[in-house]
Amino acid sequence: MRRVLVIFAAFAFSLSTAPVAHAQENPLAASDALAQSAGAQDPKADQASHKISEMLTRKFGVAREKAQTIASAVMSSASKYSLPPALLLAIISIESRFKETARGPNNATGLMQVVPSAHKKLVRNVDLTDPEDNIETGSAILHGYVKSAQGDVDAALKSYGGSRAYAEKVSLRAKSFEPAASVEAASASGR
Repeated sequence: MRRVLVIFAAFAFSLSTAPVAHAQENPLAASDALAQSAGAQDPKADQASHKISEMLTRKFGVAREKAQTIASAVMSSASKYSLPPALLLAIISIESRFKETARGPNNATGLMQVVPSAHKKLVRNVDLTDPEDNIETGSAILHGYVKSAQGDVDAALKSYGGSRAYAEKVSLRAKSFEPAASVEAASASGR
């Protein structure tokens, strides 16, 4: 009986670590599978996503369908990586002005201006001009910086953008997105 329990425990452990190993090989495929298994977002997040989409269309002239894609990707990545949606939107607005084909120095690509040479493992088999892939990848990078900085978002932003001035600019810009991007604000306005 003891041997059966040991085999069962080993089997259960291997099952629990298989998704982690797959996620390390291809983090975007793992996030897609996680999103599909999680089902639909909660109504508050959907409402915030809608408010973000409207703001992007109105304030930045982003086409409605593209704005919906960006808003949904931001809400999904913000939830997955425990990042404020307003922070991700601020980075995107500064880095690319919501243009998914934007190119910058060092071959920085897409909405969050991900530098492929600096993040080779994360960008393998990823189309950085695809809004969902780019936001997922940029959010994963920012999340890694936050973890490395032991939760210090300003230090993480400095790593992401390269300077203290960048971190301050993003933090200031994030405040302008908070009314639309806040799940709590969305739930309060929906009452």
